[in-house]
Amino acid sequence: MATRLRPGRPAWLSPKVARTEILAGLVVALALIPEAISFSIIAGVDPSVGLFASFTMAVVIAVVGGRPAMISAATGAIALVVAPLVREHGLGYLIATVILGGLIQVVLGALGVAKLMRFVPRSVMVGFVNALAVLIFMAQVPELVDVPWVVYPLAGGALALMVFLPRLTRAIPAPLISIAALTALTVGAHLAVPTVGDRGALPSSLPVPGLPGVPFTFDTLSLIAPYALAFALVGLMESLMTAKLVDDLTDTRSSKTRESIGQGIANIVTGLFGGMGGCAMIGQTMINVKNGARTRLSTFLAGAFLMVLCIVFGPLVSQIPMAALVAVMILVSVGTFDWHSIAPATLRRMPAGEITVMVVTVAVVVATHNLAIGVVVGSLTGLVIFARRVAHLAQVSAVVDPDGGQALYAVTGQLFFASSNDLVSRFDYAGDPDHVVIDLSEAHIWDASSVAALDAVQAKYAARGKTVEIVGLNEPSARMHGTLSGELSGSP
Repeated sequence: MATRLRPGRPAWLSPKVARTEILAGLVVALALIPEAISFSIIAGVDPSVGLFASFTMAVVIAVVGGRPAMISAATGAIALVVAPLVREHGLGYLIATVILGGLIQVVLGALGVAKLMRFVPRSVMVGFVNALAVLIFMAQVPELVDVPWVVYPLAGGALALMVFLPRLTRAIPAPLISIAALTALTVGAHLAVPTVGDRGALPSSLPVPGLPGVPFTFDTLSLIAPYALAFALVGLMESLMTAKLVDDLTDTRSSKTRESIGQGIANIVTGLFGGMGGCAMIGQTMINVKNGARTRLSTFLAGAFLMVLCIVFGPLVSQIPMAALVAVMILVSVGTFDWHSIAPATLRRMPAGEITVMVVTVAVVVATHNLAIGVVVGSLTGLVIFARRVAHLAQVSAVVDPDGGQALYAVTGQLFFASSNDLVSRFDYAGDPDHVVIDLSEAHIWDASSVAALDAVQAKYAARGKTVEIVGLNEPSARMHGTLSGELSGSP
């Protein structure tokens, strides 16, 4: 007999739904452990800092987030942003940055930053993902330099397990099985290889709240502000992209504004509890959704189970060989990269401008190690290329009246600052008759630059004693032209 829920009761109160959510949350928690540790190492902090972040992010976002079933935790993108700060100034400044970054996210979310995502071109999104994959891979290279030779076959074996094991079963995440197998092998064979325990102690108790150990001065604020802004932007971009992906997979809608504010709240809480901050995780979210999770319960339990596993099984987790985590991150980078975007068939069909934007985004991110800078530069490049392309769509064609009484010009296309720049040069001021008609029935005026250009055309004709009549304006164009015509400084 089907379980009926009273109106207003959460879906997860259904025993069948709750079972699915609990199992999905457990699988995600198991998969979170190796990645949280790996991202901690990328950021240059103890594993406990990343694990605390994954715990608090998941638990808090389950309550305040706007996308049910999406997993937020410590991520590679955030780790890469904060790593330079940790290297130069230490953990205290990282915690302060996380809190400030969370505050910025709350403000941006309240201001409606989620709506701006529509202006990020797809080619920038692809470049963002590809650059993230490249940086994650590059971060693994130092772990494979000046290490015992046995590390290399261990890493190769871990990669092989993760590639081929899913063909047999997906009941347990392949990275977890790979890590367990390598840990058992290295412990049983007494192999002297770098382990997680070499990087710092795992937590043995729940995190406690506290303020960052930094001076609360303007100098501190000016130091952490650029990192906090990059942190906020990267976290929001990755989270909103992931939320859109889950929307498409589940055929449901989510509140992107609530998600943006929720990410900020989760990061503030995470910073106060000593975590490294985070954002939505594409990989863990896919594990959760593909295991049938659709509610906030699975997200909450993923964080709760994670802490239980660390506190109860911490000594065992400390013996995980670094080779296993390197293999996990290499596979994550390979899976993150959009290989279709660089396939020869795709490159042949893709417009040159789109390819340029993608390459610029990747190049800037890899050069600066800052995902936010790459997205901004890529978006600006895309806007410039789009403006140049659209500018050529505005055309002016002349039709002279047979009896010579007037000249008719038909303007077609979109008139804005780029396309209207050469508008003034498209008319025959000396040769035209005394009355000129400019038909804008197939055009649209978008900005003041276009109104100023039309004013310049009228002024040039007026200087020769000729009159100009502008006809065919649609309502928005007529309103803008009527408001601004003759009022713009610099019009001849």
